[in-house]
Amino acid sequence: MLTLHLKSIYVYTMKYSQRYQELNIQFRLGVDTHLIESNIDIRHFSFRSNYIPDSCGNTTKASPNENIEENTSFVYPVFMPCNVKQADKAILLLHGLNERNWNKYLTWAEFLCSTTGKPVILFPIAFHMNRSPLNWSNPRTLQTVMNLRRQLNGEDRSLSFANVALSNRISERPYRFYSSGRQSVQDLSLLFEQIKQGNHPLFQENTKPDIFAYSIGAFLAEITLLANPRNLFSESKLFLLCGGGIFSSMAGESRSIMDKTAFHTLYDYYLNQFYQSEETNCTKDDLFHSFNSMISTERDKSERELFFTRLGNRLKGISLVNDQVMPYQGIPDALGTICSENRITQLDFSFPYTHEHPFPVGGLTDSRAVDDGFIQIFSQAAEFLN
Repeated sequence: MLTLHLKSIYVYTMKYSQRYQELNIQFRLGVDTHLIESNIDIRHFSFRSNYIPDSCGNTTKASPNENIEENTSFVYPVFMPCNVKQADKAILLLHGLNERNWNKYLTWAEFLCSTTGKPVILFPIAFHMNRSPLNWSNPRTLQTVMNLRRQLNGEDRSLSFANVALSNRISERPYRFYSSGRQSVQDLSLLFEQIKQGNHPLFQENTKPDIFAYSIGAFLAEITLLANPRNLFSESKLFLLCGGGIFSSMAGESRSIMDKTAFHTLYDYYLNQFYQSEETNCTKDDLFHSFNSMISTERDKSERELFFTRLGNRLKGISLVNDQVMPYQGIPDALGTICSENRITQLDFSFPYTHEHPFPVGGLTDSRAVDDGFIQIFSQAAEFLN
């Protein structure tokens, strides 16, 4: 069983909501920080993606929106126990769709780092977090796009300043969902290669990173393990939170994710057009087939379910009963019924929560109940990843 460090108990027992606020005051992206309470250093490292968008020779498909410098060159934070100079283990934390900051993940990373003693890498998915231009989250610069979408689609209540940039990009070219995922897998492969070869200053050679994946990050992680580029992920454990289901079960319409029109466009494209699209003609490799197998349950069903079943003790997850975006039913559709029953736990909380905010902070929420819910889930995650 997992033994929590004393400082972890001091910081987190009944104090998740408080710690959320404290960390968001202390954290500055790109600025190294020492967290006195947990004795953890937040270190930042530069990364440059070597991904080249593939337009299959069709120059009309090549868009200036694919060549965004912020997406190519960026920094990522690592939570590191300050008494460890070089680690031989690591946890990669993958976030959700359409997120622009690490706010809700700081407590997650600190808890996992403090309780397991392992560094936790917060790596941004392509075109997310600090890999996107600032104007994608600036209401002033988005007002014109907002007005145009309202004119075209009517008063869609799911449209918001938080989702209008992604909604517009997906509506314009739904292929971007796949291409950004493809870039993310290649970037993760490069990162894992650097770590395993001893070319990262925080890690010893042959370090074996595990993965904690939430929401669309869980979908990305499953595809990555399925494709297993250069056998880099053959030993990685995977913990899924609020994710892991088949694409066709997802309900991405949300004021925090994408509007109704964009989601319907995305759904139709991947269920009915993706495989035969001219944009995929030159990329039908292992990664393509792994992604395609996660679109609907009948695609490569037996091979996909066998793969996840064979992961055995390398796979564990938690699904929340009231999760409307990534409902539990999509998980057995992806992993198979037996694997899901053995490896995925369904939980519910006494306080109101959503997929986007499983541990709500502020308002009239019972902070003590949220503290308990957080500890309940993350102690299980830490024990699995320890």
